[in-house]
Amino acid sequence: MSVGSILNQFDEGLSSILSQWNGYSTAVITAFALIITYSIMNRVEPETHPMLLARQASGSPVRNDGESPVYRGHSAPHGMPLNSGLNVKDPGASKWAPGRDGDLRDVWRKAVTGTSEGDSPKTKGRIFTVLGSERVIEHNLNDITRQINLVGRHIASQGGKKVAIYLPNSVEFIATLFACSFYNLTAILLPFDQPADVVISMLQRSGADTVVTTPGAFPFDDAVKSYPGLRQLIWVVDEGNKHLDWNEVPKGMGGSVNVSTWQDILNDNPVTAGTELPEADPKTETQDVIIFWQSKPGTLEEMVRFTQKNLVSAISAQLAAVPQRERFSPADLFLPSSSLSASFPLVLTLAALYANSSVAFNSVAGISPDLVLATSGVAPTVVVATPQTLKKVHDETLTKTGASLFTRLSHWVQTRSLVQNGAMPAASFLASYNDSLRPEIGTPSPGKLRLLYVADPVGTDAPRLSEQTLSNLRVFTGARVIYALAAPRVAGAVTQTQFHDYRVSGDGSGVHFGPPLSSTEILLRDTPTHKVTDSDYTGDIVVRGPAVAGGEAALGVVGTLRVDNTLSYA
Repeated sequence: MSVGSILNQFDEGLSSILSQWNGYSTAVITAFALIITYSIMNRVEPETHPMLLARQASGSPVRNDGESPVYRGHSAPHGMPLNSGLNVKDPGASKWAPGRDGDLRDVWRKAVTGTSEGDSPKTKGRIFTVLGSERVIEHNLNDITRQINLVGRHIASQGGKKVAIYLPNSVEFIATLFACSFYNLTAILLPFDQPADVVISMLQRSGADTVVTTPGAFPFDDAVKSYPGLRQLIWVVDEGNKHLDWNEVPKGMGGSVNVSTWQDILNDNPVTAGTELPEADPKTETQDVIIFWQSKPGTLEEMVRFTQKNLVSAISAQLAAVPQRERFSPADLFLPSSSLSASFPLVLTLAALYANSSVAFNSVAGISPDLVLATSGVAPTVVVATPQTLKKVHDETLTKTGASLFTRLSHWVQTRSLVQNGAMPAASFLASYNDSLRPEIGTPSPGKLRLLYVADPVGTDAPRLSEQTLSNLRVFTGARVIYALAAPRVAGAVTQTQFHDYRVSGDGSGVHFGPPLSSTEILLRDTPTHKVTDSDYTGDIVVRGPAVAGGEAALGVVGTLRVDNTLSYA
């Protein structure tokens, strides 16, 4: 066929099309062009490769009879040691020399030393106490160092060995914890605001000889009568009650108890006393940290003794669990809205201090605080909350977003970006339609909430957060949500969802807790009702690793591994 005949056929075909062109043809072509243009202009690349989410953990090549393979996250492959510590480099050590695992003393040393990049000056985090939206107090790090030294020396000089910390989230809580580390004392973290009989039971079980607490919260009279082992009591008195005499002990009500106040310990020493931390000696012994596990308010099932190696392993694993550019930094303001007496929020708070992030403490933190109230007055970028708190935020906001067609459409557009595109929703006119309905978490500036941590305490009645609930929370808060599984004998978390895992499978009712962290590995073991087979890995969840008290712990609940190798309840 010649070129001329081809051109003639093309001309005839084009003439035929144009002769039949009408308004409908224009509308169809226009719509088609708009669809193609919109698809190209609004194409969003996923934030992580889908294959990294399809297989989030790897199993060992062999398994024992009655057990599943041992599963690890990709950050701690088989054949390599699990993450055991902070890799602390001592001054003067070769940069090629391996670092130490470290302990809690290294966390505070890093907090007061600061961090630097290149030739820039060192940057330190700041520490705040939030007393409502109108009053936020900033604490000097050197003043906190002085408190650590003076309180630690005072307790040790009075013969104290085991220190019970019965305080809400506060600077005094964290200072007492570090004082125990620097002065070789055992720290005992008591859940705050408990009935008198529960508090006394915790003192008896732990053998505490010293209590640091607030007036009105600690049952002093009952404790003295029922627990003769109490030798020291340190009151942390607020500003409005400093003028009262808290050192006086009623006659016949514990004359053997040495009573003092936090403020008197500081004021009775020269201003320059205690401003320098004790010399760093890695060989100095450090005592354990005791934590009580609560499955329900008012009940205590287990008293767990964590070594400091357990804690620093968990801290290091949390720091490494997020991508490099998203890790805690001095630009962050971290706020724990759940109690520091639980290991998960405690480990994250210590991780924030080690990363030189700013930290804010609010005494309203607890099992189910109002998140808006807990964050008033500050602008946190990272928050750790309880399932009860986030479930309340979710349910209240979901009711508002379902009020009209436009709010539902806006929510659908943002959810589609998460689930279909694998990326956080971008700012747009339609996406911003629901901005006024979002929960007001923190002040609008200077920072913006970017990360929410929440853990399911194994074996409790805490509400489970489904994949759809987590997706909704990401839309409502504009922050990524990391959902973890916490257990009594595991510091930090057993497993937790990946930073970029926004998937919603099926109807969204499924629940999973992601792969193990770099400080843990998991396996599933036979139970009387569940047998592990080559095709079905369902059984009692067992966790091992340097973050586990005793090295190994069976959680006592039945779990299963999904096709993506993430852990969920059976």
